[in-house]
Amino acid sequence: MEKTKTLFDVIGPVIIGPSSSHTAGAVRIGLLSGKIFGEKPDNVKFKLYNSFAKTGKGHGTDKGLLGGVLGFDVDNENIKNAFEIAGQRGIKYEYEYLEDLSRHPNSVDVIFNNGKMEISGDSVGAGEVCINRINGYNFNINGDYETLILIYKDKPGMVYRVTALIQGQDVNIASMHCDRHDKGKEASMGICLDSPLPEYILRKLHEIDEIYLIRNIEAFKQWQN
Repeated sequence: MEKTKTLFDVIGPVIIGPSSSHTAGAVRIGLLSGKIFGEKPDNVKFKLYNSFAKTGKGHGTDKGLLGGVLGFDVDNENIKNAFEIAGQRGIKYEYEYLEDLSRHPNSVDVIFNNGKMEISGDSVGAGEVCINRINGYNFNINGDYETLILIYKDKPGMVYRVTALIQGQDVNIASMHCDRHDKGKEASMGICLDSPLPEYILRKLHEIDEIYLIRNIEAFKQWQN
Protein backbone atom coordinates (compact mmCIF):
# COMPACT_ATOMS: atom_id res chain seq x y z
CA MET A 1 0.00 0.00 0.00
CA GLU A 2 1.48 3.34 -1.04
CA LYS A 3 2.20 5.74 1.80
CA THR A 4 0.01 8.86 1.77
CA LYS A 5 2.15 11.99 1.42
CA THR A 6 1.75 14.73 4.01
CA LEU A 7 2.89 18.34 4.23
CA PHE A 8 5.85 17.06 6.27
CA ASP A 9 6.93 14.93 3.30
CA VAL A 10 6.81 17.96 0.98
CA ILE A 11 8.59 20.63 3.04
CA GLY A 12 10.44 18.45 5.55
CA PRO A 13 10.70 18.78 9.34
CA VAL A 14 11.42 21.81 11.47
CA ILE A 15 15.15 21.41 12.02
CA ILE A 16 18.29 22.95 13.42
CA GLY A 17 20.52 23.00 10.35
CA PRO A 18 20.38 23.61 6.59
CA SER A 19 19.39 20.22 5.14
CA SER A 20 16.63 17.72 5.83
CA SER A 21 18.64 14.83 4.40
CA HIS A 22 22.05 15.74 5.79
CA THR A 23 20.96 17.31 9.08
CA ALA A 24 17.52 16.08 10.18
CA GLY A 25 18.15 12.62 8.74
CA ALA A 26 21.50 12.47 10.48
CA VAL A 27 19.93 13.45 13.81
CA ARG A 28 17.28 10.78 13.52
CA ILE A 29 19.78 8.07 12.58
CA GLY A 30 21.74 9.09 15.68
CA LEU A 31 18.58 9.08 17.81
CA LEU A 32 17.52 5.62 16.69
CA SER A 33 21.06 4.29 17.02
CA GLY A 34 21.38 5.60 20.56
CA LYS A 35 18.02 4.07 21.52
CA ILE A 36 18.99 0.75 20.00
CA PHE A 37 22.35 0.71 21.78
CA GLY A 38 20.39 1.36 24.95
CA GLU A 39 23.05 2.78 27.27
CA LYS A 40 25.44 5.69 27.57
CA PRO A 41 28.39 4.96 25.27
CA ASP A 42 32.01 5.48 26.25
CA ASN A 43 32.86 6.17 22.63
CA VAL A 44 31.19 6.27 19.24
CA LYS A 45 32.62 6.22 15.73
CA PHE A 46 30.71 7.42 12.67
CA LYS A 47 31.69 6.08 9.24
CA LEU A 48 30.06 8.40 6.68
CA TYR A 49 29.69 7.37 3.05
CA ASN A 50 29.35 9.14 -0.29
CA SER A 51 27.31 12.39 -0.10
CA PHE A 52 27.28 12.25 3.69
CA ALA A 53 31.07 12.14 3.60
CA LYS A 54 31.55 14.83 0.98
CA THR A 55 29.23 17.55 2.26
CA GLY A 56 28.47 16.41 5.80
CA LYS A 57 30.60 18.94 7.63
CA GLY A 58 29.12 21.92 5.81
CA HIS A 59 25.58 20.68 6.38
CA GLY A 60 26.10 19.77 10.01
CA THR A 61 25.85 16.02 9.48
CA ASP A 62 28.66 15.39 11.96
CA LYS A 63 26.96 17.38 14.73
CA GLY A 64 23.56 15.97 13.78
CA LEU A 65 24.68 12.36 14.16
CA LEU A 66 26.38 13.02 17.48
CA GLY A 67 23.50 15.15 18.74
CA GLY A 68 21.08 12.34 17.96
CA VAL A 69 23.20 9.85 19.89
CA LEU A 70 23.16 12.32 22.79
CA GLY A 71 19.34 12.17 22.69
CA PHE A 72 18.48 15.43 20.89
CA ASP A 73 15.66 15.51 18.32
CA VAL A 74 15.77 17.56 15.12
CA ASP A 75 14.50 20.84 16.64
CA ASN A 76 16.82 20.86 19.66
CA GLU A 77 19.20 23.81 19.68
CA ASN A 78 21.75 21.76 21.66
CA ILE A 79 22.66 19.99 18.42
CA LYS A 80 24.97 22.88 17.49
CA ASN A 81 26.85 22.29 20.76
CA ALA A 82 27.02 18.50 20.36
CA PHE A 83 30.83 18.35 20.43
CA GLU A 84 31.06 20.29 23.66
CA ILE A 85 28.20 18.37 25.33
CA ALA A 86 29.72 15.01 24.38
CA GLY A 87 32.96 16.13 26.00
CA GLN A 88 31.13 17.18 29.15
CA ARG A 89 29.50 13.75 29.32
CA GLY A 90 32.79 11.96 28.80
CA ILE A 91 31.83 10.49 25.44
CA LYS A 92 34.65 10.22 22.89
CA TYR A 93 33.74 10.48 19.21
CA GLU A 94 35.42 10.25 15.83
CA TYR A 95 34.49 10.37 12.15
CA GLU A 96 35.69 8.51 9.08
CA TYR A 97 34.79 9.66 5.56
CA LEU A 98 34.51 7.01 2.86
CA GLU A 99 33.23 6.31 -0.65
CA ASP A 100 31.36 3.09 -1.42
CA LEU A 101 29.03 3.21 -4.42
CA SER A 102 27.25 0.08 -3.21
CA ARG A 103 25.90 2.12 -0.31
CA HIS A 104 23.11 4.72 -0.29
CA PRO A 105 24.36 8.27 -1.03
CA ASN A 106 23.52 9.33 2.55
CA SER A 107 24.70 6.32 4.52
CA VAL A 108 26.47 5.89 7.86
CA ASP A 109 27.71 3.19 10.21
CA VAL A 110 27.45 4.07 13.91
CA ILE A 111 29.89 2.00 15.98
CA PHE A 112 29.54 2.04 19.76
CA ASN A 113 32.22 1.18 22.34
CA ASN A 114 34.88 -0.11 19.95
CA GLY A 115 32.55 -2.46 18.12
CA LYS A 116 30.21 -3.64 20.89
CA MET A 117 27.36 -2.67 18.58
CA GLU A 118 27.38 -1.49 14.95
CA ILE A 119 24.29 0.08 13.39
CA SER A 120 23.95 1.08 9.73
CA GLY A 121 21.42 3.58 8.45
CA ASP A 122 20.45 5.73 5.49
CA SER A 123 18.92 9.20 5.30
CA VAL A 124 16.39 8.85 2.49
CA GLY A 125 15.07 12.42 2.22
CA ALA A 126 12.77 14.92 3.97
CA GLY A 127 14.17 13.87 7.34
CA GLU A 128 13.13 10.24 6.89
CA VAL A 129 15.59 7.46 7.66
CA CYS A 130 16.01 3.70 7.60
CA ILE A 131 18.09 1.60 9.98
CA ASN A 132 18.97 -1.40 7.85
CA ARG A 133 21.58 -3.36 9.82
CA ILE A 134 22.31 -4.02 13.50
CA ASN A 135 25.38 -6.12 14.31
CA GLY A 136 25.25 -7.61 10.84
CA TYR A 137 21.55 -8.54 10.91
CA ASN A 138 19.15 -7.03 8.38
CA PHE A 139 16.41 -4.74 9.68
CA ASN A 140 14.01 -2.16 8.25
CA ILE A 141 13.37 0.44 10.96
CA ASN A 142 12.26 3.97 10.08
CA GLY A 143 10.94 5.30 13.39
CA ASP A 144 7.33 5.62 12.21
CA TYR A 145 6.15 2.73 14.39
CA GLU A 146 6.66 1.38 17.86
CA THR A 147 9.39 -1.16 17.20
CA LEU A 148 10.50 -4.26 19.08
CA ILE A 149 14.06 -5.43 18.34
CA LEU A 150 15.20 -8.88 19.44
CA ILE A 151 18.34 -10.97 19.06
CA TYR A 152 17.81 -14.52 20.21
CA LYS A 153 18.79 -18.17 19.81
CA ASP A 154 17.56 -19.58 16.51
CA LYS A 155 15.33 -22.50 17.47
CA PRO A 156 11.82 -23.74 16.61
CA GLY A 157 8.98 -21.89 18.30
CA MET A 158 10.77 -18.65 19.16
CA VAL A 159 8.85 -16.52 16.66
CA TYR A 160 5.57 -17.99 17.89
CA ARG A 161 6.43 -17.36 21.56
CA VAL A 162 7.11 -13.69 20.87
CA THR A 163 4.20 -12.99 18.53
CA ALA A 164 1.74 -14.88 20.76
CA LEU A 165 2.61 -12.59 23.66
CA ILE A 166 2.07 -9.53 21.47
CA GLN A 167 -1.20 -10.65 19.93
CA GLY A 168 -2.48 -11.78 23.30
CA GLN A 169 -2.56 -8.10 24.26
CA ASP A 170 -4.52 -7.15 21.14
CA VAL A 171 -1.54 -5.23 19.76
CA ASN A 172 -1.44 -5.32 15.96
CA ILE A 173 1.80 -6.21 14.17
CA ALA A 174 2.25 -3.80 11.24
CA SER A 175 5.30 -5.57 9.80
CA MET A 176 7.93 -8.08 10.83
CA HIS A 177 11.40 -9.00 9.59
CA CYS A 178 13.54 -11.96 10.71
CA ASP A 179 17.17 -12.69 9.84
CA ARG A 180 19.90 -15.16 10.84
CA HIS A 181 23.47 -16.00 9.91
CA ASP A 182 23.54 -19.73 10.62
CA LYS A 183 20.88 -22.29 11.50
CA GLY A 184 20.68 -22.90 15.23
CA LYS A 185 22.91 -19.94 16.15
CA GLU A 186 21.73 -16.35 16.69
CA ALA A 187 18.84 -14.73 14.86
CA SER A 188 17.05 -11.39 14.88
CA MET A 189 13.51 -10.06 14.82
CA GLY A 190 12.32 -6.56 14.04
CA ILE A 191 8.61 -6.09 14.74
CA CYS A 192 6.78 -2.84 13.97
CA LEU A 193 3.63 -2.32 16.04
CA ASP A 194 0.57 -0.09 15.73
CA SER A 195 0.54 0.66 19.47
CA PRO A 196 2.93 0.45 22.43
CA LEU A 197 3.54 -2.83 24.22
CA PRO A 198 2.50 -3.01 27.89
CA GLU A 199 5.40 -3.19 30.35
CA TYR A 200 4.05 -6.55 31.48
CA ILE A 201 4.79 -8.06 28.06
CA LEU A 202 8.30 -6.64 28.00
CA ARG A 203 8.94 -8.26 31.39
CA LYS A 204 7.66 -11.58 30.03
CA LEU A 205 10.03 -11.30 27.08
CA HIS A 206 12.95 -10.67 29.43
CA GLU A 207 12.08 -13.92 31.19
CA ILE A 208 12.84 -15.95 28.06
CA ASP A 209 16.45 -17.12 28.52
CA GLU A 210 17.08 -17.62 24.80
CA ILE A 211 16.55 -13.92 24.04
CA TYR A 212 19.88 -12.10 24.35
CA LEU A 213 18.90 -8.53 23.45
CA ILE A 214 15.58 -6.69 23.70
CA ARG A 215 14.97 -3.10 22.66
CA ASN A 216 11.57 -1.43 22.64
CA ILE A 217 11.83 1.75 20.53
CA GLU A 218 9.12 4.37 20.65
CA ALA A 219 7.92 5.94 17.42
CA PHE A 220 9.23 9.44 16.64
CA LYS A 221 5.79 10.89 17.32
CA GLN A 222 6.05 9.67 20.92
CA TRP A 223 9.38 11.45 21.42
CA GLN A 224 7.84 14.69 20.17
CA ASN A 225 4.86 14.63 22.58
